[in-house]
This record gives sequence, structure tokens and C-alpha cells, in this order.
Amino acid sequence: MSASQTDPVAERGEFSKGWTVLFAGVLGVMCGASPIPYNVIGFTAEPLQAEFGWSQTQVLLPITLFGVIASFLAPVFGWMADKFGVRPVALWSLFAFALAFAAISLTPTANEPTTLYVYYGFWVVLGLVGIGSTPVTWSRAINLWFFKHRGLALGVLLMGTSLAAIVVPKFAVWVIEAYGWRSMFASVALFPAVALIVAYVLFREPRPDERPKAIESESGRLTGVTLGTALKDYRFWLIWLSIAMIAGAFGGAFINMPTMLRLRGVDAQTAASVMGILGIGIFAGRLITGALLDRFWQGFVAFPLLCLPAISAWLLLGDSITFPLAALAGFLLGFAAGAESDLIAYLTGRYFGMAHYGKIYGMLYMPFGLFSAASPVIYAQVYDRTGSYDPILEIAIFMFVIGGALLLFLGRYPDGFPEMVDDDSPAVMELA
Repeated sequence: MSASQTDPVAERGEFSKGWTVLFAGVLGVMCGASPIPYNVIGFTAEPLQAEFGWSQTQVLLPITLFGVIASFLAPVFGWMADKFGVRPVALWSLFAFALAFAAISLTPTANEPTTLYVYYGFWVVLGLVGIGSTPVTWSRAINLWFFKHRGLALGVLLMGTSLAAIVVPKFAVWVIEAYGWRSMFASVALFPAVALIVAYVLFREPRPDERPKAIESESGRLTGVTLGTALKDYRFWLIWLSIAMIAGAFGGAFINMPTMLRLRGVDAQTAASVMGILGIGIFAGRLITGALLDRFWQGFVAFPLLCLPAISAWLLLGDSITFPLAALAGFLLGFAAGAESDLIAYLTGRYFGMAHYGKIYGMLYMPFGLFSAASPVIYAQVYDRTGSYDPILEIAIFMFVIGGALLLFLGRYPDGFPEMVDDDSPAVMELA
């Protein structure tokens, strides 16, 4: 069933019905495993190097371990959300994530060979338990509440990552400077704890009578293709490759931004301000992209927005940078990051339907997680070997442009999807 066939009366009031769920989802995304680790690890480089003598690569390797493990588990958590519902998966994962993140503060103080591996072990556990607190789960519920205003609703939901980028770095730097990096991990773990309480009270999936009719068949079942069908669709792999290229270019620039700025004479508090501006960029990218997706075909929206961080990479080249240019680079980088995260959730629902959304989204989240995780270490390796980030930034410029251009080849949205009678086999095809 196409959007043009939806009943305007039935579709009216999506926000009035789902705003409390959306609010809880925003906090869940903000305080979950998607933004929190990435927003703090860059600020641990200096204190960890000072205490243990670890290299930049050693300091940032945990985010790669975390990201790789979480990425491979994303389809598993997506399947659990499809089968058991979003609420139990998201809440239990948020609870476990808070405990695991706080536990990093228990890293031994002795500078022994085993200390580094204990530290890595805590991050491995974080990857094993945290992925259910990311948009892999929260976005499924929002897609079930919204259709007519889905783009905007997803933009608002994923605004949580920008709120994290605005709030968490400043808080983390303050705690590190006042009490040390161990206390920072314990203190930041309070964020998911608070989100857990709010989500327990407010977050749920809609009842069948509350769902938009456009995502259902005439019999009231969710429509969509199976994961196996999606994997045979060239559009899946175009989206996958686009996500991989953008995430590979963005992740390293984001995580290494504090070090890049420090090398150019920018102090930690000013660098945290730039990261906050990056968060504002994510905030703007979320809302603007979401609103545009509700009005225009995704290719016209995605390509120009995903080219913006190429300008950021160009601005970050060289040995010095002024605060206004650093702020602009951060804003444009964040804006495109906001656009990309919106697109993953939006394109999954529009091109593949909702019946198996969790599994398909999990598979599309995989390149985002994998390349976001690998990218910081690649950037750090380039810096450790050459003493500069310029070579990898020059490559990133081309990756941003190519990644955005790939989405121009997806074609129009499908007019309809199969109705899912059970977990594996489609029955009735609805056509526009």
C-alpha cells in the first residue's frame, strides 16, 4: 500500500499518539551504546598515555573492538526485537550497558602488561551487551508509530546522538580534569541509568489499532520482505556500500578530532566546544534531513548532504586552524553524520518494509558499526606512522563524495510489500 492510499484521518495525529514513546526513545538513543563510547574515548587519549605510556593506536583500539563485536551482533539484536518486541531488548541492553560502562573504571592502576588487556576486556563486554540500546531497536518502534511523518520522527529520535555530542564531551572533560578518567566512566554511566528509568515508564510499541495503516495489509499484518529477499536486492548492497564508505571516512575523523585539534594548538576545553558544535550539526542534520525525506526522494536529499564532510576534511588539512574554521568543520561533519543515521533507518523501512525491519536494519547497521570502529584505528595508524592526519583526510574527501553518490542509483520507493503470514513466508502482495 502506498503513502498516497493512506487514510488522512487515520494518519492525523501521529505525534499526538506517539510523542511520549518518541521522547523516551530520544533519551534511549542519547544515552545508549551508539553515541556514548564514541563521545568520550577521544578525551581519554592524553590521560591514558600519561599514566600507562600507551600509543594513540593502543588507546583507540578499544573502540574498534567494541564496534566490531557490536556490529556483528546487530542483526541478532534486530531479530530479537522483531521476535520478542523492542521494549524488553532495549531496556535490558540499556541496563547492561550502564553496568559495563561503569565497570571500565575498575581498570587496574598498576602499569603491567595485563592492564592493557583487562582494559580491552571491559570494552569487549561493552560490545557484547550494548547494541540493543542503539537505534537498531529504538528505530523499529518509531517506524511502527509513524509513517506520514516518519522522516521527521526518525530525525527527532536520532537527535539523541547529537544531544549526547553536545552534553557528554563537556561533562567527560570536566570529570577527567577534576577526578580522573576512571571517575569519568563511572559518572557517564549515570546517563543510561536515567534513560532506563524513563524508558521503563514511557517506551512501548503501538498496539495494532494504533499503527499507521500504510505499514499493514488489509488483514492488519505488517508488510515487508524477508532478510533473504533483501540480500538478493541490489539496492541493499548499494545502501550497504554507501554506509561503509561514509562511516569509514567519518568515524576516524570524529574520534581523532580532539587529537587533531590539540596538534593545531587547540586546548581540551575548546576542543570539547568544537565537539559540542559537531553535536549541534548532528542535531540540525537529523531534523532537516528527516523533514526533507518526508517531502522529496532520498537521492535528492542524500547526495548533497553527504558531500558536506568532504569540506570538513579539507578544512582540517594542514598544521594550524582557527576556532571559526574548526567550528565549521565540526558542524558540517556532524550535519552529514546526522543525515546518514537518518537515512539508514528511513531507507530500511521504505525499501524493505517493516515485517523483518530489525534483521534488515541490523545488517545495514553492520557496515556503519564495523567501519566506524575500524576507521579511528586507521586514522591513528596513519598519524603514528607519518606524524600527520593529512594523508587519510585526503582519502576521506573522496570517500564522502562517492558514498553519497551511490544512493542516487537506488531508484523509486517500492509501491508495496508482501504480507507476512509467519516469520518466513510471504502470502499476499499489496500493490499501489
